[in-house]
Amino acid sequence: MTEEERKRIEAAVGLHFHQPELLECALTHRSFRVHDSSSAHNELLEFLGDAVLGLILGEFLVRQFPGWTEGNLSKARARLASAHSLYEASRRLGLGKFLRLGPSEEKTGGREKRTLLANAFEAMTAAVYLDQGLEAAAGFVKNALIRPVIERPSDALAASDHKSALQEWLQARGLRLAEYRVVGESGPDHAKSFLIEVEAGGRVLAQCEGRTKKEAEQEAAAQALGRLHQEAGTEAPTRG
Repeated sequence: MTEEERKRIEAAVGLHFHQPELLECALTHRSFRVHDSSSAHNELLEFLGDAVLGLILGEFLVRQFPGWTEGNLSKARARLASAHSLYEASRRLGLGKFLRLGPSEEKTGGREKRTLLANAFEAMTAAVYLDQGLEAAAGFVKNALIRPVIERPSDALAASDHKSALQEWLQARGLRLAEYRVVGESGPDHAKSFLIEVEAGGRVLAQCEGRTKKEAEQEAAAQALGRLHQEAGTEAPTRG
């Protein structure tokens, strides 16, 4: 990574890194390491970033909504930490154009893949934490992830999960409940990705990828519900 590239990334995330190697690692996908074995990839930072995000989001929600139940807080945290939310935050920062990818990922549109961008956001959170501590990481997460979501009505954060919302929509119209199927798996055992499709009314409504089956099912349900609302000419629930 050149100094010019580093400055562009720092400008995008609004931080100056004391340890540039952390920034470089956060944006290096494992496919690039296969291409260049001297480069560390971001899987370990993803792992740490997931834990750091959980702490930051949990503290924020408890302070922001002291009257909420544990169930509502858990749902809100899950929505903020969902692959969709992390993907959107990563896109707002423009992290895709800074990713270091191997040739195979470049050819298959890796810079726009939801999983890669969501993972990059987690890795970036960990990089900020290791470089400057928890307070700086919390500031980064609040600006990049929480603020754009929290500007929406707060009750949307504590709403029922996407799968439940889809089933409620179908039941209200006397339709059969949705079914979910795994149609693909990729990646090593410690970092698998699952492709899930959701079917209702005799047709496939959506296919989505996630780091767990549960995550992929939630994303598929959200897209399916949005499609059904669009077809019915009604407004879909706000996604968190």
